[in-house]
Amino acid sequence: MSTNTSLGSGLKTRHLTMMGLGSAIGAGLFLGTGVGIRAAGPAVLLAYIAAGAIVVLVMQMLGEMASARPSSGSFSTYGRQAFGHWAGFVLGWLYWFMLVMVMGAEMTGAAAIMGSWFGVDPWIPALVAVVFFAFVNFAKVRGFGEFEFWFSFIKVAVIIGFLIVGVLLFFGLLPASEPILFSNISEVDFAPNGLPGIAAGLLAVAFAFGGIELVTIAAAESDNPSQAIGTAVRSVIFRIIVFYLGSVLVIIMLVPYDQIQDASTAAESPFTQVLSLANLPGVVGFMEAVIVLALLSAFNAQIYGTSRLVHDLAREGDAPRIFKVTNRENVPINAVILSMIFAFISVGLQWWNPTGLLTFLLNAVGGCLIVIWIMTTASFLKLRPAIEAAGETPSVRMWGYPWLSWVTMALLVGLVALMLFDEAARSQIVSVVVVTGVLAILSLTTKNNKKRKITT
Repeated sequence: MSTNTSLGSGLKTRHLTMMGLGSAIGAGLFLGTGVGIRAAGPAVLLAYIAAGAIVVLVMQMLGEMASARPSSGSFSTYGRQAFGHWAGFVLGWLYWFMLVMVMGAEMTGAAAIMGSWFGVDPWIPALVAVVFFAFVNFAKVRGFGEFEFWFSFIKVAVIIGFLIVGVLLFFGLLPASEPILFSNISEVDFAPNGLPGIAAGLLAVAFAFGGIELVTIAAAESDNPSQAIGTAVRSVIFRIIVFYLGSVLVIIMLVPYDQIQDASTAAESPFTQVLSLANLPGVVGFMEAVIVLALLSAFNAQIYGTSRLVHDLAREGDAPRIFKVTNRENVPINAVILSMIFAFISVGLQWWNPTGLLTFLLNAVGGCLIVIWIMTTASFLKLRPAIEAAGETPSVRMWGYPWLSWVTMALLVGLVALMLFDEAARSQIVSVVVVTGVLAILSLTTKNNKKRKITT
């Protein structure tokens, strides 16, 4: 009896776009923005521009490969095509590990806030949320895409509203408000902590845009992958940069520099500080709801991403065959269940907080994206000639090939060097090197697995 292993289709370009936004816009924007601002001052804009430029270039290369050769394995597939089995294995499981740990951190944060709302232990809303999102991910992919579209749309609408309120406050157009204009930034230097501050700010925001890679994973389940990926990649890149840069610009213009700090609660968020200037009632509760929504939206998108990666790895023989099986809705149900199980384990680790282990794992997460970005760039440099030789016509084209690709590689290597010279970031490099090394060794255990022809 044959077993179904094919994924479904039905995702539209708008679904892909919102999934990318949903994964990339999380608590890091609403709570963590203050870290970079404190380090670099108004010059944090330069840090965001630099980080954004790196992400744009990497996504353009990934988008070209994805539009030419759509695959739910995305960069894992392209790494395998460029450098062999080990690269596909390492990249696939590295990204899976990163998302699972991030999922645990996000659910922990959301559950803590929801628990305080209802006066219950955080594990109760965590359990309810995880079970709920399991069923969302069991649904036909079109239904999942529609759910995530509206889930992320609310978050995007809040950011757009925030930007509008910020502009009105800047010019003093709200009732009982005076024009703020440039009064706050005129009181401090553009770069109060100099070049070291900008460097520290860059490290603080370097991976803020992480998550938009999910667009290329989801593209394989769209109606017209080659065309959809081109439109979605361009749209997500533009919107993410506008939302991040716009939000940071509003904050540094409207909130005095010495009042901006890292936030652990909604009340301390720079977004709350800005909205408080508009005398909006219930602003702290509103921001708590937005932060919970952001965390849950990212959690939902990442369940999708991890399950599709495991499904692709199983099809390549790099994960147990049970995970390539799909149900009658063409959903890799066993891979989804695996993601849910490890999401629970990750949440448990956050609350248990074992000495040393959790710190090591979260540090490794911090370095995973740099490995994936470097390998994506290297894969593109290797595969671009083959794509052209095969006469493939991707809907996304990398600008200035090959020199701009090599510039991107140099920027990524420079970012690694910056991390090595920073005591706090150095541990991320050490941890991810250990995790990557372990995965490379594990790849030897599946090297000789027979590849079976899969009809899709």
